[in-house]
Amino acid sequence: MNGLIEIEGMEFYAYHGHFDVEKKVGNRFLVDVRIETNCEAAAKSDQLEDALDYQLVYQIIKEEMKIPSDLLENVCTRILSRLHTTFSEIDLATIKVSKMNPPMGGQIEKVSLTLSL
Repeated sequence: MNGLIEIEGMEFYAYHGHFDVEKKVGNRFLVDVRIETNCEAAAKSDQLEDALDYQLVYQIIKEEMKIPSDLLENVCTRILSRLHTTFSEIDLATIKVSKMNPPMGGQIEKVSLTLSL
């Protein structure tokens, strides 16, 4: 039984960016994750130990968001790598990281990067 777990709208304040001001001042980021996995055991047993631990997924993302990076590509790749290392049962994970109000010389709500592994 294939399942899709989505954790959406995680908000973090972090110091990702190429420019010095981004590394000093920081910015607000939104993160969404989609995880495809087999949910059959959890669906039948109704036991947490048979399910993918959503709280641990959040903790991993939170820890990785604390590590400054120049590029969103690096942030997304680190998160996906940790998720796959921690949870062998993941078939596919997709992460979207959005930088709010990026310093691009105009009024821009956000810039986002989505990667899958």
